[in-house]
Amino acid sequence: MNAFYGCERNAAASGNYINPVRSARLRTVKSVNFQYGRVEVKAKLPRGDWLWPAIWMLPVHNEYGPWPASGEIDIMESRGNDASYPSGGVDKFSSTLHWGPDWAHNGYVKTHSEYKHTSSLNDDFHVYGLFWDESGLYTYLDTPSNKVLTVDFTQ
Repeated sequence: MNAFYGCERNAAASGNYINPVRSARLRTVKSVNFQYGRVEVKAKLPRGDWLWPAIWMLPVHNEYGPWPASGEIDIMESRGNDASYPSGGVDKFSSTLHWGPDWAHNGYVKTHSEYKHTSSLNDDFHVYGLFWDESGLYTYLDTPSNKVLTVDFTQ
């Protein structure tokens, strides 16, 4: 069994595989903090097995408690595998909000959407965007009119 356990993994005596790659992360927790606005990241996704490219937004302070109580916004989360990979490949990504009182009650299934592109997302650079205001938020690919996930706070 090789479930998705995030970016760190220890296979000692578990029978699981250790991902045979190195990765990098850009962390802005000490320099970027905002409520409401627009975020755009222009990126060309990597290709290859074991990869998990993602653009996540986490709170600076866990004011409502540990994850996911204080929230997480996944603007983009994908895989580097070919398109036949069952959990999504190079032509697919998802946008998700993680929230709820604790890990076992994460309400992400209500705020999750997947996008399938017409070609590989590593063939060219794309804009992965988020627009957020007091009434809701949405994520998009390339232009704000190409929405992936829409969450209305007023309902």
